[in-house]
Amino acid sequence: MEIINFILHCNEYIGQFIQDYGNLIYLILFAVIFCETGLVFLPFLPGDSLIFAAGAFAAIGEMNFLLLLVLLIFASIIGDTVNYEIGKRFGKTILNNKKFKIIKQENLDKTNALIAKYGGAAVFIARFMPIIRTIVPFVVGMGNLKYSKFIKFNAIGGVVWVTLFLTIGYLFGNIPAVKEHFSLIIIGIIFLSLLPIIITYIKNKFSKKQ
Repeated sequence: MEIINFILHCNEYIGQFIQDYGNLIYLILFAVIFCETGLVFLPFLPGDSLIFAAGAFAAIGEMNFLLLLVLLIFASIIGDTVNYEIGKRFGKTILNNKKFKIIKQENLDKTNALIAKYGGAAVFIARFMPIIRTIVPFVVGMGNLKYSKFIKFNAIGGVVWVTLFLTIGYLFGNIPAVKEHFSLIIIGIIFLSLLPIIITYIKNKFSKKQ
């Protein structure tokens, strides 16, 4: 699938976008991060890998690091906020629509397991979990998590998430071994990000059977 190719080789795509569109790359990256965090039906868009790759390009002077940092933090916080509001206003209608299944049941179960264990802090923790980070704000918007509590975890998570991956990309993204094995590194990041929620999900399933 093209989207998988985009995720695993987003460094090549970003390089091409810079050549083709110049400074519009900032708007493109802003839009992707906003959609990945803000639209519950687009959880498959790249997040970690895109920010990491952007940091690598900033390190060689192709983009401005501070501008990227501000724009992507803003995109992630606004995205989660929009997602929360969608869940609050339309969540039950969307989930009850049997003709158009947006969220896979297994992902919904994993999300509920994370929220059940960590409460509002799940909004922060989910930032580091591909797919789950798109579903969590939508689900907590449907629940009883107050907006004042949500926005706190949302903002802290957005700042830490973007700063961490952008900085790692800036410092290590241009190391030859990293560039040569970019796809494997991204797969590793995704696996490590999802490992805690998979373990929690399995434990909850096992407890219910017991």
